Amino acid sequence: MPAAWIWITAGVVLAFLELLLPGFYLLGFAIGAVATGALIWAGLIGSVPVALLALAVIAILAWVVLRRALGIRRGQTRIWHRDINEN
Repeated sequence: MPAAWIWITAGVVLAFLELLLPGFYLLGFAIGAVATGALIWAGLIGSVPVALLALAVIAILAWVVLRRALGIRRGQTRIWHRDINEN
């Protein structure tokens, strides 16, 4: 049976690493790892393969939700009116 504190610690480490690598790449995995740790702690998950499957599903769902909520909206572009090197 996997230890819940390992999953939660891994999630916190991934969330901290997200600060160094912005772009929501690791945040979905961090949310998935913490949620998997919580499910293990609650006794709903008892084996490593099920924990890995839960991590994958929760991480993908978290990434999709974060992308929709905080990602670039469709049609949003940057328009530069002047070059910073021009005087």
